[in-house]
Amino acid sequence: MNIIDDIKLQYRTGGMVQKLLFWNIGLFVLATLVDVVLKFSGIGFSYFDYVALSSDTVAFFEKPWTILTFNFFHAGVFHLIFNVLVLHFSGRLFNTYFTDKQLFGVYLLGGVFSGLTFILMYFVLGKVSLLVGASGAIMALLIATVTYAPFMLLRIPLVGTVKLWHVAFFVLLMDLIQLPLENMGGHLAHFGGALFGFIYIQLLQKGVDLTKPLSIFLDRLVTVFSPKPKTPFRKIHRNTEKKSVHSYGQNNEMSQKQIDEILDKISQSGYDCLTKEEKEFLFKAGK
Repeated sequence: MNIIDDIKLQYRTGGMVQKLLFWNIGLFVLATLVDVVLKFSGIGFSYFDYVALSSDTVAFFEKPWTILTFNFFHAGVFHLIFNVLVLHFSGRLFNTYFTDKQLFGVYLLGGVFSGLTFILMYFVLGKVSLLVGASGAIMALLIATVTYAPFMLLRIPLVGTVKLWHVAFFVLLMDLIQLPLENMGGHLAHFGGALFGFIYIQLLQKGVDLTKPLSIFLDRLVTVFSPKPKTPFRKIHRNTEKKSVHSYGQNNEMSQKQIDEILDKISQSGYDCLTKEEKEFLFKAGK
């Protein structure tokens, strides 16, 4: 099996976390190749402008799809590596308690919520910037798991055993410290994703699953675009031969009336007067 077949197998057999990892890495590689080709060709076009989320409300309404696409693209290789590692960690923890459909729903909705938080806060601050990265969506997964199982024990190399809420507290504290220093939009998006993760679990514990409508929509979408299985052709054979009502050998229904008629014939003329068909019928009836 070559490496391409191995990747395909891992993608098909892996869960939602693995698929999200493939999507983020694959889109980054594709975007990098496109960027290189565009630079060498001298075309004045940047794909980044069409996938990154802008805090400028006018630009956002011109490209509304960016509220989704920014969650799957990254600004650089180190940005990607860090998010991929945290996604793997947070996604596995989330899958301990919840399904793949819920994981994808929280990732997508948490990312949208983090993007809206970024736009709102930058609108209030009067700043304009672009945002890419899965950090807000990943933060939603992490905080959702922490809210549901805060005392889950983790063994971290060189640190030891800690509770899950300790990890979340450290991550949020680092975001808070770095907020005024650099990448303010990214850190605000982290807080937006964290808030969604917390709200999701609070509502879920009250019986409201915010990811359910999305799961239903995706299931119907898959049903619509999935190829319908073809009904296999079945050749039906019809037996056109007419059955004779008086033919005991061909008639499979052993009626009591026929048996009575044969017994009357025996009582009147003896067994030897029966035809071959009548004897065979009587023999089968006796069984």
